[in-house]
Amino acid sequence: MSAPDPVATELLKLTQRLLESIVNSDWATYEQLCDPSLTAFEPEALGHLVEGLAFHRFYFELPGTKVLRHQTMSDPKVRVIGDVGIVTYVRLIQRAGAEGRGPVTGGYEETRVWHCQNGIWRHVHFHRSPIGRTE
Repeated sequence: MSAPDPVATELLKLTQRLLESIVNSDWATYEQLCDPSLTAFEPEALGHLVEGLAFHRFYFELPGTKVLRHQTMSDPKVRVIGDVGIVTYVRLIQRAGAEGRGPVTGGYEETRVWHCQNGIWRHVHFHRSPIGRTE
């Protein structure tokens, strides 16, 4: 059995920290981890490539976003190519149901791209797709 790759371990920890900043509406940490030129394809962008942090900041500032939630990064994989790291996983999000109903679980397939800039890993791109049924 080989020792864990220290770069892969670091990228997984950074990704977990990024996800925690999202669930906790912690803009300062999110901004620290992300490159200002961050790009993204995500459901909220309705198929458009979003560039920069302003689009994301809007969601952090919404009132009532601090609801009881728990998330799990399921089956993460890391690939490092030079100074670029790619982290893929399924993100499961558990939250309390509306109006006292039981818990609800949702999920996304996510790819996070990290770039090592002057020895510091910065989040530069992501793609997030909801897990849904295909019919």
